[in-house]
Amino acid sequence: MVAPNASAAVIGIDASRALSRAPTGTEAYSYHLIRALVPLLRERHTVRLYLRESLAQHTQPSDAALPWSGAEDRVIPFPRLWTHVRLSWEMLCAPPDLLFVPAHVLPLIRPRRTLVTVHDMGYRAFPEAHPARQRRYLELSTRWNVQTATHILADSTATRQTIVKAYGTPTEKITVLYPGYEPDLAPVRDPVALEQVRRRYGIPGEYILFLGRIQPRKNLARLIEAFSAIALDYSQLTLILAGPTGWLAEPIVASARALNLSDRVRFPGYIAPEDKAALISGARLFAYPSLYEGFGFPILEAQACGTPLLTGTTSSLPEVAGEGGLLVDPEDTGAIARGLRTLLEDTALRQRLVDRGFANLTRFSWDRAAQQVSALMEELLAQ
Repeated sequence: MVAPNASAAVIGIDASRALSRAPTGTEAYSYHLIRALVPLLRERHTVRLYLRESLAQHTQPSDAALPWSGAEDRVIPFPRLWTHVRLSWEMLCAPPDLLFVPAHVLPLIRPRRTLVTVHDMGYRAFPEAHPARQRRYLELSTRWNVQTATHILADSTATRQTIVKAYGTPTEKITVLYPGYEPDLAPVRDPVALEQVRRRYGIPGEYILFLGRIQPRKNLARLIEAFSAIALDYSQLTLILAGPTGWLAEPIVASARALNLSDRVRFPGYIAPEDKAALISGARLFAYPSLYEGFGFPILEAQACGTPLLTGTTSSLPEVAGEGGLLVDPEDTGAIARGLRTLLEDTALRQRLVDRGFANLTRFSWDRAAQQVSALMEELLAQ
């Protein structure tokens, strides 16, 4: 460890979203990035993590491996408005030299140097896929972030371009930072493990898998309709739409009923992290034809598990998938159906996409992302 010197600083990190018992994309981003970032920062600076609850209170499979022992844990519980009231008060009383918010919004009171990640601009591209109240909140919070932050991280070039277009933010104020993917994900070939996961989630046999939050922007109604177009030709195949229930989910479930596919389209709910690799590995293909994504972690998860991938041509999806996915127009139900059929039948294409998917993963690393953030923080501290 490097000895503290005159240039040492206090770097504060909002870690409140890193300790979720049912993590999805932004929570996983916060967890893995902070985990990789703290060891780099603590060699030179004091790292202060702002938490709603202590690490000792939180149970997560990989907690024992968390290299956070060199950071200060500032546990500041508060029932409501934690960011703008409690974290703001902390910033007023004991401000760090730099505050990093990886998965939420900057507090009203903040230090002079701030770094924030903007993950998604989908509410701008497809406003009808969001409840009005949520859309207003996303608009206000994102506008606040991009206008007040010293510097912004964007998960993809597509997200940076949308921020620039929507808010007139200077391009040089935004750094594209590719996240990593869960390092424990790998193909599962053990038939016993695959069968156990199928039984756990009520999957009868072969299946196409979607994994993500059940909500309109994921384009699941069209995916169900596309599946209905091929269902008679694949009578033993099930469409599994796995993930927590999000906003406006009932019309999606109703669309399966309307097409008499209630037995063929199943919603098993949230997938435990320890089951994810086996569930993805056991699928005939992974279907992720989302209308818009700021990044799209499930793309990398499918590639890491060696499962052929179908995804969309819009937003960040081609950027993230690289050459490791079959791209289709997500607003064309016929194109989705043809893509599903192609991946089910073309063995050579399936293998090419799997091989290219493994190669594509080399572009994404939490350690590399942490190194970029650490270097950027040093630049901001020098200002």
